[in-house]
Amino acid sequence: MSALVRAILMAVIAPAVVAMRPAPVATVDRLDSQTESAMFEQTLECLAMNVYHEARSEPVKGQVAVASVTLNRVKSGKFPGSVCEVVKQGTRRSCQFSWWCDGKKDAPSDEEAWENARRIALRALMGLAEDPTKGALYYHATHVKPSWSRALERTTRIGQHLFYKPSGSDEVRLASAD
Repeated sequence: MSALVRAILMAVIAPAVVAMRPAPVATVDRLDSQTESAMFEQTLECLAMNVYHEARSEPVKGQVAVASVTLNRVKSGKFPGSVCEVVKQGTRRSCQFSWWCDGKKDAPSDEEAWENARRIALRALMGLAEDPTKGALYYHATHVKPSWSRALERTTRIGQHLFYKPSGSDEVRLASAD
């Protein structure tokens, strides 16, 4: 990413990413640009890793759906308040996203799929990707039938994933950083 593109993104996106998380008791008035840049890169990396590992073989819409669920969780108040905390929630033995605790190396091995995941994650963080899941907070692959899914409202099927939200929750929410 060029320095100019990074500077533009940092001016527009970093404040929104920082704002996604509730303010701590002791706040800092303004983070320096280096800290903002590092925080944005970390957020982008976590979201892209989740898209890559959970949905790289899915169509683009399915990859956007995984990014949307991750961002919906951040915004819900029912999950941790940052993208990285949502992605890494749990332990390396029991976690929310299977790739995080499967014991395998996490480094992407397919460069093209990795770059695509980064582009999708960036668009989602910028608020340029509409949520195709209709506000889902949960999903699973179609080849499994977890017991928890019976207590939720199915919102859609995209590729090989089924998406859910709590029954009676808001119909449509955009998954974006704003």
